Amino acid sequence: MNFAFSDEQEEFRSSLRRFLEEKSPATEVLRLIDTADGYDRSIWKQMAAELGLQGIQIPEAYGGQGFGFLELAITMEEMGRVLLCGPFFSSVCLAAGALLHAGSEAQKTALLPGIASGATLATLALLDDVAGWRPGDVELEFSRDDDAYVLTGRKRFVTDAAAADLILVVARVPGTRGEDGLTLLAVRGGAPGVKTSPVESLDPTRRLADVEFAGARAECVGAEGGIAPALVRTLDQACVALAAECAGGTQRCLDDAVEYAKHRVQFARPIGSFQAIKHKCADVLLEVESAKTAAHYAAWAAAENPEELPLAASVAKAFCAEAYQRAAVENVQIHGGIGFTWEATPHLYYRRARANQTLLGDATHHHRRIADLKGF
Repeated sequence: MNFAFSDEQEEFRSSLRRFLEEKSPATEVLRLIDTADGYDRSIWKQMAAELGLQGIQIPEAYGGQGFGFLELAITMEEMGRVLLCGPFFSSVCLAAGALLHAGSEAQKTALLPGIASGATLATLALLDDVAGWRPGDVELEFSRDDDAYVLTGRKRFVTDAAAADLILVVARVPGTRGEDGLTLLAVRGGAPGVKTSPVESLDPTRRLADVEFAGARAECVGAEGGIAPALVRTLDQACVALAAECAGGTQRCLDDAVEYAKHRVQFARPIGSFQAIKHKCADVLLEVESAKTAAHYAAWAAAENPEELPLAASVAKAFCAEAYQRAAVENVQIHGGIGFTWEATPHLYYRRARANQTLLGDATHHHRRIADLKGF
């Protein structure tokens, strides 16, 4: 069993890294977090036109590039490394994944090409007022008005909802519980009865919003009441993608800490020569290698072995998010006082690490799921 990336995949990583380092340097990240959109629309279009990133995992039949999940994981890892500002995770990992797993052939043909081209920004709305990342925790019920589906209620902390052209809402058949009756409904951003309210987040590089529905009309995606298996698979794959992003951020924390320790002079010596700093860097290196191992194995499982995906996804999400936070803390500490300032970037990686811990479920959530999967 070979978990190494192929030469072609490594070449793709190198090309992607060059592009992202040019288009998303630290100065650009700091600029974008103060803008209304939170991302650069011209770079988003360039990502689609030149690299086809938005369609990397979408089959060619639906306007995508037709690559596999390993290429998507590489993309997320490299984007996490530079803290790319943009709705990639929402559109590609959440919304496109949900459409691929739950949508009908006609719906895939109609909706996926727009996401693949970057023309359609999409997201997935799961959390209700009583937040819970298990599909069975969904409480929002839809109603019927003749042949139309109608939504009244609220979804919380939806990633990139304010910019979304298409919002896929997880709701349930009235009177059902657990994973029974779960239904995926599509609404257009800004449609009558749909209101998004931005939520101030710890991580300014990834926008969140609450979405309120007041009699909003929606289209059913896939089978009414039967999307639980597709939703579970979508969330598992999204967890793997997020774990890959965390692994990339963890690597960047190490790179930045080592680079700073080489050049910061204290008591006439680079601080990297002090034993305490060496130990910190060694600890972060261990986090990096462990996080990459967990994320890469989970990506392989997503691509090649669906039976192992649920366990691998939860292990990777729980471990990589915590490893990222530990690495981000050490990066701030090695930078010292400047690490806490707004002009420097260590605090931005710490903010992303903390936000990623809760997105798609915290470590406690996934530890419990691991125990359930193992029958403990």
